[in-house]
Amino acid sequence: MTVDPGDAPDVTPHLARLITYSETLHAHPETAWEEHRAARWTAELLQEFGFEVDTAYLGFPTALHATHGSGRRRVGFIVEYDALPGLGHACGHNLIAAMSVGAAIALRPWTHQLDLRVDVIATPAEEGGGGKIELLDAGAFHDLDLALMAHPGPVDAPRAEPYAVAHDHVRFTGRSAHAAAYPHEGRNANDAFVIAQVALGMLRQQLPPGTRVHGIQTVGGQAPNAIPASTEGRWYTRAETLARLEPLRRRVERCFEAGALATDTTLEFTPESQPYAEFRTDERALEIYTRHALALGRRLDAPVEHRTMNRASTDMGNVSQHVPAIHPYIGLGCYPVSNHQPEFAAVCVGEAADRVIEDGATLLARTAHEYFAHAPHPEPVDAAGNGNGHGRPAGGAST
Repeated sequence: MTVDPGDAPDVTPHLARLITYSETLHAHPETAWEEHRAARWTAELLQEFGFEVDTAYLGFPTALHATHGSGRRRVGFIVEYDALPGLGHACGHNLIAAMSVGAAIALRPWTHQLDLRVDVIATPAEEGGGGKIELLDAGAFHDLDLALMAHPGPVDAPRAEPYAVAHDHVRFTGRSAHAAAYPHEGRNANDAFVIAQVALGMLRQQLPPGTRVHGIQTVGGQAPNAIPASTEGRWYTRAETLARLEPLRRRVERCFEAGALATDTTLEFTPESQPYAEFRTDERALEIYTRHALALGRRLDAPVEHRTMNRASTDMGNVSQHVPAIHPYIGLGCYPVSNHQPEFAAVCVGEAADRVIEDGATLLARTAHEYFAHAPHPEPVDAAGNGNGHGRPAGGAST
């Protein structure tokens, strides 16, 4: 295909197909590690447009890796498609998937001209499971010169500034007994949880700025006249950086230890995934994205208090520690409706959602196009392996 170098990637010819794909994901939400239909539909869509697709990527049943082109430079568009338990696509991952796939499809005609290979990496379990971290440890992402994805939110917020976060499962184990006849024989695991939550409430007064501690109790007992022998919950601890996270997590754990000590129960405090890291933004890529967003008419001047979705933790932060990356938030124009509300799931299909797919895919594709069009080509690698390998473009340092 002959392409005018002055042209820019265009999503419009494929927009209807992308919208159908997004709506299909939205209508069939699948939670972390269970995204089997989403993975299959994503693979089928990419194959339609000539991508080579590797399913069950690196041994993960709901991950996939697709490529188009054979250039020495690698651009990766990152897909998420897991939903929230009980809330469906209330974080808009159906839109993330459509934007990333759409950007990859739109960039295909430039692979030869830019000495580029377009990669799509579809990742499971962003909502607490750390799927990207597991893939990263298995060898994914490392050969990319740039990784991009966009996330829906109430308003546009191009710079991602997520908290680092630890996800922990909590279990207290005591001893059941009849609550009226033999209460002295019991060890109340629910009381342990109450004491822990009181301790956490006291801790909040001394929490450092830029931290968050929150969670839910998922098991509290079975009958009011039976002392609960087991209670469970899930707790998140957040801080500005991984370095600040671990000391805070230890203080949170001590609050749960206090509950166990006071009630003579035992505590299991177990990580649900590896911690999510803070984000390192590639400044050149973000500048390109922001300029194109303004040219498309996106509004980037929402009040600061409306833009705080960009603080939400993401395992894309871990990817950004290894690969130049951006993770802009693109607005549905729905504030005060915001992510992780049922009302947000409702606006992730329809006219505003369709506009986000079109604009988001266009912006990701055009960012990648300009980023590589104005970067030096990689040095060739000789028989001894000298040269810069796959050739990270100059000027793309993260900060």
